[in-house]
Amino acid sequence: MAEAQHSGARGFPAFAARKGGRARGQSFWARAWTGAVEDTWPEEEPLKKGRAFARTGRIGPIAVSPGRISAEVYGGEDAYTTVVTLRELEEPQWELLWEKTADRPAETRALLAGELPQDLLEAAEDARVGLLPGYGDLDAECDCDALDHPCPHATALCYQVSWLLETDPWLLMLVRGRDAAAAVEELKSELLLRAMTDAADDDSDDEDEQEDDGEDGNGGGGGEADGPLPGVDPVAAWARSASPLPAPPPLPAAPAGAGEPVTGIEADPLEQLVADAAVRARSLLAYALGLAAEPAPPLGLWQDTVRIAAVHPDPRVAERLRESCGRPARELDRAAAAWRAGGAAGLTVLEHAWSPSAQETARARAALRAGWEAQELIGLEVRDNRWTSTEQGVQLRLGQDGRWYPYRLRPEGWWPSGPPRSNPSDALVELTDD
Repeated sequence: MAEAQHSGARGFPAFAARKGGRARGQSFWARAWTGAVEDTWPEEEPLKKGRAFARTGRIGPIAVSPGRISAEVYGGEDAYTTVVTLRELEEPQWELLWEKTADRPAETRALLAGELPQDLLEAAEDARVGLLPGYGDLDAECDCDALDHPCPHATALCYQVSWLLETDPWLLMLVRGRDAAAAVEELKSELLLRAMTDAADDDSDDEDEQEDDGEDGNGGGGGEADGPLPGVDPVAAWARSASPLPAPPPLPAAPAGAGEPVTGIEADPLEQLVADAAVRARSLLAYALGLAAEPAPPLGLWQDTVRIAAVHPDPRVAERLRESCGRPARELDRAAAAWRAGGAAGLTVLEHAWSPSAQETARARAALRAGWEAQELIGLEVRDNRWTSTEQGVQLRLGQDGRWYPYRLRPEGWWPSGPPRSNPSDALVELTDD
C-alpha cells in the first residue's frame, strides 16, 4: 500500500544520470531554493556528497505534496526511503500573503496569468511569510542510518527538487500547502472582495457629497435650480391642504387550486433560481473586473436537466425528470452521480473519451509508482483516458481538467464512485480501500 497519501500530491519520473555539470538548478526559483537549503543546512560535507549523489541517477521517482517531498534512493543493493518535510503555511499566513500581493499590480497580473513572479518574495517578506525553506521548518528523514543529518540522500533529493523548479516553480507553493489553481483562486477572491469594498466606499462618498451639497446655498435649497417654479406662489402652495389618496384597487381573485403547488412539488423553485442567478452574476462581475476568465456559456438542456436532478433536495424533482427527459432513467441517475462528483467536468468525463499525450500518460505512471509499493500496485489497462482493472472492477478516468475521476464496475456498467483527485495514486487508493 502507499506509504502515505496526500491531497494534491504530484509525481515526477526519476532523473537520468548526469555526468558532470551543475547540481544546482539555474532558474531564479531553483537558485533561491538551493540557496535557502544550503543556508539552513550549512555543513559542507553532506551538501558536497548530496551534489555528487544527485547526478548518479540512483534516485527514483519524486513525489511532491503539501509539506512533504519523498523518493526511493538506491545505494548499491540497498534501497532507502528519503523524505524531506517543509512546514505548511497556516490559513492566516496565506490570507496575509494575498493581501500584500494584491497591493502589487505587476505581481498580481503575473500570478493571474499562471506565472510565479520573482518579486513575490518581496510580497512574502512584507507579509512576514517564509516561502523558501528556513531554519526550524525544514527537516529530513531517511532509513539509511547515516551519521550525518541531513544525510547525503536528503540533500541530493533537495538538489533534484531545484531541477524540478526550473520547469515548474509552482511546486514551491505546493510544498508550502497550495497548488497553483488554489493559489490563483484565493488571490482572485481577495481582489474581488477588495473591488466590492472599494465600490461600496465610492457609493458612500457620493452620498456624503450629495448631503453636503444639500446643506449649501439658500437655506438648503441647493441654489437657483432648486428655487420655486415660475408663476407659483410658494406661500399659497404651502398653505393648501393635502389631497386625499385614491382608494387602492381590489386584490385579484386567487387562482383555482391555489392551496396546492401548481406543479405538485412543494419545494419552491424560486430559491434555486435566485441561487443560480447569484452564482452567474458573481462570475460575470469577476470577468468584468478582469479577475477571472470569461464565464462558461449557459448549460444546454441535457446538462441543466442533469444538474437539477443531481442537486435538487426534493426527490420528486428527480422522479419527474426521469419521466420527462426522454432518456432511460438509469442514464439520468448515472449522469447525476457524475455531476455530484465533479460538476460539468464530471459529466463530460462520463460521456466522452479522449486521448491524452504521451507525456501526460508518463506522468501518471510515475505518480502511481511513487505512491505505491511495486508489489501492491494493481495492473491497469490503459485505453485513451481510461485506466481500467476489470478484475478488481475499478477504473480511473483522466479529465481534461487534469483531475482523476474514480469509477466502479456495477452490473449496469461503469459508475462514478466519488470526487476527483489531482493525483491518480490518491484516487486508486480510495477505490481499492473501499
